[in-house]
Amino acid sequence: MSSICYLDGEFLPLAEARVSPLDRGFLFGDGAYEVIPVYSGRPFRLDEHLVRLGNTLAALKLPDPHAFDEWRRIVREVATRNPWSDQSIYLQVSRGPDETRNHAFPKVTRPTVFLMSEELLTPSAAQRAEGVGAISAADFRWLRCDLKTVSLLANCLLKQKAVEAGCMETILLRDGFLTEGASSSIFIVRNGMLLAPPKSHLMLPGITYDVILELAQEHAMPHEVREILEDELRSADEIWMSSSTKEILPITRLDDRPVGDGRPGPFAQRMYACYQDFKNTVMRGE
Repeated sequence: MSSICYLDGEFLPLAEARVSPLDRGFLFGDGAYEVIPVYSGRPFRLDEHLVRLGNTLAALKLPDPHAFDEWRRIVREVATRNPWSDQSIYLQVSRGPDETRNHAFPKVTRPTVFLMSEELLTPSAAQRAEGVGAISAADFRWLRCDLKTVSLLANCLLKQKAVEAGCMETILLRDGFLTEGASSSIFIVRNGMLLAPPKSHLMLPGITYDVILELAQEHAMPHEVREILEDELRSADEIWMSSSTKEILPITRLDDRPVGDGRPGPFAQRMYACYQDFKNTVMRGE
């Protein structure tokens, strides 16, 4: 089945979409992106995703091609035109094509806007019940990880390390501190306290990360946002990965050693239940 995508003002089958080889997104990775989950046909935390997109575009000095309400309309239209009740919408804005390959920005910017949809497949019940494996690696990415750009080769290399080790994620460490995962935010639990690394230029401000901290506050779960030492990560009682598509997924093995007792812990189970209740409430419009 060919899904329906959006490309520069036109809705068309994904297989028919074409972009210029001189597009700066193709040549330089010069662009921004978002991944927006859709539950029961309704985009989840759409405004927050669009705010983050706007922040990335502003930092890249890339003119935002659409007003906020127009972005909302396009995202919802993509969701409506595709068959799945639960979807993952990928949105990308590049600086567009230039006349030649030139590192400097073109004098006239013609952004390329592309959105596509895939069926959203969240982790299975078995994965949630057993947890998944992860490895650790040095975080060798650039110093603006707070921007959600399409220049993701370093993330891909780090993610491939996990794949080759038969794991779900690579947890990244920089100068002895936890930053995040190759494609997720990372939380730990130690001594009854949920810990999250602070937002900085070294990690992406995750939308699901924000939801988790909001829910921890709402449900009086002890939590703290602070720098997390590598030793604290390795001695954690629980480790979770979170993202728009993985939601909350326990990591029960790190570098082939058990996390805690090697099973998903009570904090993860409680937070997952809170997240599902919150998500369902939002989707009902309550």
